[in-house]
Amino acid sequence: MEYYLAIDIGASSGRHILGSVENGKLKLEEIYRFENGISKINDEFCWDIDKLFESVKIGIKKCVELGKIPRSVGIDTWAVDFVLLDENDKLLGNAVSYRDDRTEGMMEEVFEIIPKDMMYLYTGIAFQRFNTIYQLLSIKKNKPEILEKAKTFLMIPDYLNFLLTGKKVNEYTNASTTQLVNSFDRTWDPKILDDLGIKQDIFQEIKLPKTRLGTLRAELAIEFGFDMEVILPATHDTGSAFISSVCNDSDSIYLSSGTWSLIGLENRFPLCVPQTMEYNFTNEGGIDYRYRFLKNIMGLWVIQEVSRNLDNKYSFSELVDLAREKASFTSVVDVNDDRFLKPENMIMEIKNYCLETNQKVPEEVGEIAMCVYNSLAHCYQNAVLNIEEIFEKKFERINIFGGGCQNNFLNELVANVTGKEVLAGPIEATAIGNIVAQLLSYNIYKDLGEARSSIKESFNIITFKPGDV
Repeated sequence: MEYYLAIDIGASSGRHILGSVENGKLKLEEIYRFENGISKINDEFCWDIDKLFESVKIGIKKCVELGKIPRSVGIDTWAVDFVLLDENDKLLGNAVSYRDDRTEGMMEEVFEIIPKDMMYLYTGIAFQRFNTIYQLLSIKKNKPEILEKAKTFLMIPDYLNFLLTGKKVNEYTNASTTQLVNSFDRTWDPKILDDLGIKQDIFQEIKLPKTRLGTLRAELAIEFGFDMEVILPATHDTGSAFISSVCNDSDSIYLSSGTWSLIGLENRFPLCVPQTMEYNFTNEGGIDYRYRFLKNIMGLWVIQEVSRNLDNKYSFSELVDLAREKASFTSVVDVNDDRFLKPENMIMEIKNYCLETNQKVPEEVGEIAMCVYNSLAHCYQNAVLNIEEIFEKKFERINIFGGGCQNNFLNELVANVTGKEVLAGPIEATAIGNIVAQLLSYNIYKDLGEARSSIKESFNIITFKPGDV
């Protein structure tokens, strides 16, 4: 049996998942799970990048303990965050999180140098205050000595790959989220970098998913007791998740549901026009130079924070049950409002928003949860309407995949609010997409269409229709 290892690292946890192909079906096995999160270091919210790499190594050793040695490994993480290395490949500063407020006001400063419409024309990337470009400008403005010393720019998965292999590359799908890559020629945009005064030579060659980086560093192969290839998946977790859609047609909208909700579709060319800029849609890189035309929506982060504010007294399934009991509660918030990005208290922000917009203020836990789920469904509906207006067509269905697709109540709300058929699954979309990129690299699947057909046959997909209760 040949195994392929996906290391999928999210904002709150990471997993090592082994994949194999048996009788044409893809099989998954979770090997190791570890915690992740941000903590405050010297007034910055940071990732513990050293601990992350130790967790990567521990999970690989678990495979050895089980006697299931992977042929290859791929790592995916969230987007936009990065590290800078000095001439000795040592970290400069902290691995700062996109949720840190260092980018406050940076977007406006960029627009004084490069007009907003030109920035969108160059990159096709939606304007989010935490994008890499604004993080770099913040460093340039507030800690210029770091950029002056920097010799290497690597995004988080790029850095983990460097620690594994010694190879420095920037993977395409994650690089595209920086707002520094030209959407048409798919390389680092020299004009943007020059206009902002950021050194071009710190950036690496951009490589595509399915690229084989090579084998492990010699010392790691000795430490693990075996060697394997490191293959680039779509290192942006949403890029990997989109690979796993079971709808390989032109009538479906994709929704990757997790901490963030990413809703959109695959396109063969970027749409960098005033209408898509106005609606704040992004054109992120995908596998085989496809474009993920989508909108970022705050997602299940909102209910996660509600749970935290309630001291995790209720499980997420209990919150769903309480929301069902208050299904008649109709107040809606705009979950994409910046106030919900990292509030001191999510519940108070929800209440204040409802108060300010003259809606009924949720008081009971079930009302708060219902408000969140209803708000997500309505935000998805707004995005669907935008997409249908842009493409001048009606779409038949929405494929919701990722961990959030397990929330059947939210799936029902989405079907009813949008009037679309909803296909829920696969759950482990990101890990599946990661593994599929490795399988495609080895020609075990001939193309993405064949891979998606296999995914549909391999995993449970649940259908929800409008009117289902």
